[in-house]
Amino acid sequence: MNSDATSVVPAQETTAPRLELLAHDEAHDLLRLLQLIAAEGLDELSEEAEWFAREIAARIPSES
Repeated sequence: MNSDATSVVPAQETTAPRLELLAHDEAHDLLRLLQLIAAEGLDELSEEAEWFAREIAARIPSES
């Protein structure tokens, strides 16, 4: 595994309970990631990422 790729992932606390919903910042981080994947090309993965990005964007408040 590329260590550079894992360095951008925040450390996870495995003993802490998880929220049932994404926090506002987490939702926007996920939306940005999906938009980046969607912009990569016209394959099945990018099409699916684009669909998920639209669905998440419709369900979360704007950042501003």
